Amino acid sequence: MEFFKGMSQDAVKDLYEVVSQEMEKYQAMKLELNMARGKPCKEQIDLSDGLIDGSIDFAIKSDYRNYGILDGIDELKTVFAEVLGVEKDEMIIGGNSSLNLMYDTLVRGMMFGMADSERPWNKEDKVKFLCPVPGYDRHFSICQALGIEMINIEMDDNGPDMDQVEALVSKDPLIKGIWCVPKYSNPTGITYSDEVVQRLARLETAAKDFTIMWDNAYLVHDLYESGEQLMDIFAESKKYGLEDRIIMFTSTSKITFPGAGVGMLASSKRNADRFREQMGFQTIGHNKVNQLMHARFLPSAQAIKSHMDKHAEIIAPKFVLVDKMLEEELGQYGIATWTKPKGGYFISLDLPKGCAKEVVNMCLATGVTLTGAGATYPYKIDPNDSNIRIAPTFPPIEELEMAIKILCASIKVVVAGKALGRTYQAGA
Repeated sequence: MEFFKGMSQDAVKDLYEVVSQEMEKYQAMKLELNMARGKPCKEQIDLSDGLIDGSIDFAIKSDYRNYGILDGIDELKTVFAEVLGVEKDEMIIGGNSSLNLMYDTLVRGMMFGMADSERPWNKEDKVKFLCPVPGYDRHFSICQALGIEMINIEMDDNGPDMDQVEALVSKDPLIKGIWCVPKYSNPTGITYSDEVVQRLARLETAAKDFTIMWDNAYLVHDLYESGEQLMDIFAESKKYGLEDRIIMFTSTSKITFPGAGVGMLASSKRNADRFREQMGFQTIGHNKVNQLMHARFLPSAQAIKSHMDKHAEIIAPKFVLVDKMLEEELGQYGIATWTKPKGGYFISLDLPKGCAKEVVNMCLATGVTLTGAGATYPYKIDPNDSNIRIAPTFPPIEELEMAIKILCASIKVVVAGKALGRTYQAGA
């Protein structure tokens, strides 16, 4: 990107001085503004208070307050099988977190292997996973905790670089899988193109047990009526007899209550049966009362759509505000680029090389907490130190506006300082 388009050195110096004074004022305000995680705001959570109405008859096919029904109740499977485009016997309903199901899936891979594994993954010399970047930090944390080596895969507006993916997986049998957030990807907000989905579905891999961890967290999280469509990778993979490698995940965490939602897994019946058998040693069953409350509150795919439209009414203006402010504050200088997602929870901001950590630290010193620089890369190492994830949903809009003002001022100070060979110091 071209820094400070058409500005003279003196003009950049003047800008640096003016914005440095702004930062002094912001620091004196002793603010506490937090945009570190993609959390729903109170108004969004309030939309689901109807879950708790105290009038549910729990005796349906059996008493859902008791033991049993290991893989989830039929009523909720019916709803989300329609949303995910799978059969009910290809689904498992878990506890409140899809992340828990993802962790369990990779732990089982390490301990027992996948359906087509020759041996448990922990018996291999090494296990590797492909990680599209920038990506979701918790995916990377799971791999790091389990000792799985991570390989960066560049992302563009269509999804992961499939030339890079195909070249790697075709030769290395120790590459056992890839992480994907295919719709409104975290943090870029892009949706995988049909071509990317098709190429993933028919991948020729050296590993017989290659696994696609399809974290479809934002499949119903459109911000606007003209949301984006994602091709059905499960149906596509069945054309090639490769459906065993697809393991889908989603949850109601950003639909109803983040701390009391329902996580779900969907895969081939062969995989689902195998997971059910392994789950039998782990639990007698998850919270069926909560599952039934969700099935009653969200009885159909259309009910989910109507509910999510209410979410969009609350948070879409926040995304519009951030985009408008970034354009007004930074657009004229050519010192930043950012995504304009049609859904999901994040905006991905890219700065000149070597600036992200300094900007994030400067914001923190001013009372604005952002996702840590580097968090969107494996091992928290952004090779360019340039990416920042913006999470606009949680703060009230007045706080969000102030936080973005401070973010933009920090960016201008840091980038101008680098252009001038200066380092900003508070009070200097």
